[in-house]
Amino acid sequence: MADARTPAARGTPSAVAAAPLVDGYGRVARDLRVSVTDVCNLRCRYCLPDEAMAWLPRNVRLDDDELVRIVSLLARLGVRTVRITGGEPLVRPKLAGLVERIAAIAGIEEISLTTNGVLLARHVAALAEAGVSRVNVSMDSVDPQRFAELTRRDLLPKVLEGIAAAQATPGIDQVKINAVAMRGVTEHEAIDLVAFARAQDLQLRFIEVMPLDAGHRWQPTDVLTADELRAIIGRRWPIAPLERAPSSTATVFRFADGGGEVGFIASVSEPFCADCDRLRLTADGQLRTCLFAHGETDLRSALRDGADDEGLAALITGAVADKQWGHEIHRPGFRPPARSMSSIGG
Repeated sequence: MADARTPAARGTPSAVAAAPLVDGYGRVARDLRVSVTDVCNLRCRYCLPDEAMAWLPRNVRLDDDELVRIVSLLARLGVRTVRITGGEPLVRPKLAGLVERIAAIAGIEEISLTTNGVLLARHVAALAEAGVSRVNVSMDSVDPQRFAELTRRDLLPKVLEGIAAAQATPGIDQVKINAVAMRGVTEHEAIDLVAFARAQDLQLRFIEVMPLDAGHRWQPTDVLTADELRAIIGRRWPIAPLERAPSSTATVFRFADGGGEVGFIASVSEPFCADCDRLRLTADGQLRTCLFAHGETDLRSALRDGADDEGLAALITGAVADKQWGHEIHRPGFRPPARSMSSIGG
């Protein structure tokens, strides 16, 4: 039997036309993460430095027409779900108008949003009306002092207000909380975060801290693993695993007492590369087939140089065909990407 990491034979032109977004390992790309800006209004320690950032010039970022054209093409190539990310996506002006245009694209079945929640209360009603149905809010602590230490901004009340507003907004079917798991921090925050999520009927998901910080200071010892977190939580509230959905980033556990669910995105210790179905489009129009890829496909330049849809589709299908097996963080010689998470898009 061939090893799972051995690329499948390249298809004939007719096979490629029938399934254009199949990579060399047989994985089909159906999910697109669209970063609409690299700018963020927080300065989380595991992502950005506190000093002034050199954000992308406005003319380098894709405008609404360019984004809609690329997403429309990807939808024709089989993409079915779109997640709006950043930076902090809600700092982009008139985001609801862009979402409405994406929602109108044939083939797009779901639009979700990842946000830090600071501006969410102000915008969630318009976003829901435009087509957003699921919202993930990043929040690493429910303690105001610790939140301010981690984000370098004293804005936890705004985040909590945003979560409550999203839960109360018609059309928002699901609200989740994302917390980055960091050794030396999350051991002390986990129980309070879980208690908050259970009380508010929210699913909390812990995400192992990844080597995507702007300062490139990440070390493997920084990672508080999903297994360690499950032990911490399980001592307070027994949990049992649910079956993992195909291509899901999270392994979800149900509380034995019926108090909801908690998820773990163990990108470092329990990678899920084998059935990854995701692509990423950066705010400056670069297509990335893996969060940790070193190469990108420049769709912005092709667009602005007058490429037609056939030419753009060739660039996209070629990039997907060459998608790497996975990040392989623990293999000798691993190098993190030059971009930070805020520049790539969550």
